[in-house]
Amino acid sequence: MNHRNQVAALAALAGMALMPVFAAAQPADETGARTPWGHPDIQGIWDYRTLTPLERPVELGDKAFLTEEEAASLEQETLARNEILLNRPPQTTSASDQVDRREDGTPGFYNNFWLDRGTTAIATRRTSLVVDPPNGRLPALTEPARQRAESAEAERIAAVRRGRLPAASYTDLDAGDRCIQHAKAGPPISTGGYNNNIQIFQTPDHVVILAEQNHDARIVPLDGRPHVSPRVAQWMGDSRGYWDGETLVVETVHFNGKHDQIGRPLLSSGENLSLVERFTLMDPENLMYEYTVTDPTIWTSAWTAQHPMKRNPDLLYEFACHEGNYGMEGIMAGSRVQEAAAAAAAR
Repeated sequence: MNHRNQVAALAALAGMALMPVFAAAQPADETGARTPWGHPDIQGIWDYRTLTPLERPVELGDKAFLTEEEAASLEQETLARNEILLNRPPQTTSASDQVDRREDGTPGFYNNFWLDRGTTAIATRRTSLVVDPPNGRLPALTEPARQRAESAEAERIAAVRRGRLPAASYTDLDAGDRCIQHAKAGPPISTGGYNNNIQIFQTPDHVVILAEQNHDARIVPLDGRPHVSPRVAQWMGDSRGYWDGETLVVETVHFNGKHDQIGRPLLSSGENLSLVERFTLMDPENLMYEYTVTDPTIWTSAWTAQHPMKRNPDLLYEFACHEGNYGMEGIMAGSRVQEAAAAAAAR
């Protein structure tokens, strides 16, 4: 995890104006952003921190956009909250389903000083990253998926991951706990408490998308080769890309279904999940990231999100999870203590 001097930036951010709503993408040759072999040059480090949630809050109804005043107020409230959390006395933490946020929204195991969720809404001022369905929310679950989500096993796993029940084995814990793969790294790419950056590299026949979170890299061929066999299911799926005019399109299939990709745990094996991502350079400083998710075994329809990214002049830093997996050893040991205590209480 890295920290980008959030303290020093607070005062500067407080006076920042909102980014303008994006206009239509400009041809790469007009911005001068083209590779020597003629593709739009989207290389560099891109920051996707935002206050905008994936789904539109229910209370906003059909309100698709914030006004400039509403967005500015939201951003100022966030800055003020960060300052309060920075200066408050230390507090004893409590168990939750993630290390960086408790159920009441306050920081979890980490002091807020180390978190970097962002302090601005997305440039379009949308009330959600989801743009389709038009209500800004994920489609309804299919009936089988709803039943799986409400099953006793799903409830048990959820309780384990919130620290309320002991883990029977490491398989009860998600891929992030096990330092294998983080949902934030994607695909699709999503926001989290820190490390909200990717770096893109290009060659004539490949693109590499390196996520700062867990230093996961996707190497995407652009040469028209077919996908690997469906029998070779992978944590991040199998990606193939091509240029559609000024937009890089990346199609990914053959996920192994073993970790949370936008709310998927225990809902599907992953074999029916497909993802189409689109990367469009809007201007030299802004990249529009759009993705469409389809899995008919989970959702009643496909859905699409738009997530603008801002060029980051800083560097990516190494993300070190619990090296040697010592954290997993501690979790398993703690679960055995919980079980022993419960057995003693029963006696």
